[in-house]
Amino acid sequence: MLHVTDIRDNKEEYIKALTKRSFDATEVFENVLSLDEKRRSTQASLDNTLAESNKLSKEIGMLYKNGEAQKANILKERTGKLKEESKSLQELLTTTAEELEQLLYTIPNIPQDSVPAGKSEEDNEEVFRKGDIPVLAAGSLPHWELAKKYDIIDFELGTKITGAGFPVYKGKGSRLQRALINYFLDKNTAAGYTEYQVPLLVNEASGFGTGQLPDKEGQMYHVGIDDLYLIPTAEVPVTNMFRDNLLDEKDLPITCTGYTPCFRREAGSYGAHVRGLNRLHQFDKVEIVRLEKAENSDAALDGMVEHVKSILDELKLPYRILRLCGGDLGFTSTLTYDFEVFSTAQDRWLEISSVSNFKTFQANRLKLRYKDTNGNKQLAHTLNGSALALPRVLAGILENYQTEDGINIPEVLVPYCGFDKI
Repeated sequence: MLHVTDIRDNKEEYIKALTKRSFDATEVFENVLSLDEKRRSTQASLDNTLAESNKLSKEIGMLYKNGEAQKANILKERTGKLKEESKSLQELLTTTAEELEQLLYTIPNIPQDSVPAGKSEEDNEEVFRKGDIPVLAAGSLPHWELAKKYDIIDFELGTKITGAGFPVYKGKGSRLQRALINYFLDKNTAAGYTEYQVPLLVNEASGFGTGQLPDKEGQMYHVGIDDLYLIPTAEVPVTNMFRDNLLDEKDLPITCTGYTPCFRREAGSYGAHVRGLNRLHQFDKVEIVRLEKAENSDAALDGMVEHVKSILDELKLPYRILRLCGGDLGFTSTLTYDFEVFSTAQDRWLEISSVSNFKTFQANRLKLRYKDTNGNKQLAHTLNGSALALPRVLAGILENYQTEDGINIPEVLVPYCGFDKI
């Protein structure tokens, strides 16, 4: 979330920037600053009341010691009133602080200057494109029909076991999934990311820490009896490993990668564009997460973009990169690049990765700080990206690599699969 001090110091600039999201912050910011002023004045009154109470307590002790009980009893009446005042002030302080925090939770992150204005994905800006779109032979099939033809993914069986959006991978389909996971992890660790295996369920504090709560409750599966959430991405548990931490500057950057199944309700998703692997409730993803100093986070984001590009270059899939507009930007992000692979059989682009810089937005929620060389405590910058999400990568491979006599496997994956054709 935004820091109140930053809102106060950059109020007009932030109001203007948030118009890119079609978010009118004028009244919200006024309420934030009013609540903060109330919180600070209440805190000052409480501090003064407690200080006076402590001072009188010492005086009372000295008066009793000197045999001046009558004077001591008069002061005790005053301390009793001060205790009542301090109790009321503490309750007001707690209520005001909670109200301020809940209001701050409703404000999205500030878009960077390079974020284009716009209301939807139609206004996203293409910044890079690479790869030739293959010309498929007559009778080429979309991936869901290829999956059935070669018996590598069973969507109906997944529906029987659980419901729509939970496919069962079989035989070479399952092995190709495992190959992609291992390949992505190897690429990430070779680039300096430390691999982690993390829980697939998180508590409410973790959801708040990275910004999924209270913004995306409707997209997350909630295990009500234990008050836990199935993760929508490894970003949540990986980043929360550092919640409430005070790091040393020399510890940064911290770079992490992890493979997890991911779970998203995707409420309201329907139609041809969610067929097959296009939109799932459970899917596999390999994530990269970075913790950086403020002055390094922009360069780190560029480096993450280049890293994902190198993976797609090796897979030899046609892809493009979009800079998301304000209206399509995630709630917690200040700048996001989406990677899309071209699905030849569907004649459309499919999103396969988002690489984002959150700056201090998550760190402020997480209380994730580091101590600089001068001993000052600073909020870290957090970044994350998919490297990569498997379903649509797999869909792109099946459709773009299909031939009349089977599906070729990208050369870089053959050592991981143990076969070169399905």
